[in-house]
Amino acid sequence: QVRLVESGGGLVQPGGSLRLSCAASGSILSIDGMGWSRQAPGKQRELVAGLTSGGNTNYADSVKGRFTISRDSAKNTLYLQMNSLKPEDTAVYYCNARILMYGRTSYAAYWGQGTQVTVPS
Repeated sequence: QVRLVESGGGLVQPGGSLRLSCAASGSILSIDGMGWSRQAPGKQRELVAGLTSGGNTNYADSVKGRFTISRDSAKNTLYLQMNSLKPEDTAVYYCNARILMYGRTSYAAYWGQGTQVTVPS
């Protein structure tokens, strides 16, 4: 089995910073792309940032210049550094990854359980 566990969420004042972490564990042979998405109350889940295995990144327009996605491959951990936080960043943040498990022949998508980020207005 594979697990993705997010951490680092919390309550932060506007203009503040948080760093989210997502640790992947289990029978992992290889990890391809990873990313962060978020879902605010009453809204659809949206992609926040993505990181390919080759190191290419992409960001939602709403977070460009404020958020940075990175990865520690040795630790199978994904990060999201969030600066200059705004009330509209309030959401549950989810990480996802395409993972090849030992004994399998194709990658599959996995999601974490989410971590709440709250920026009061």
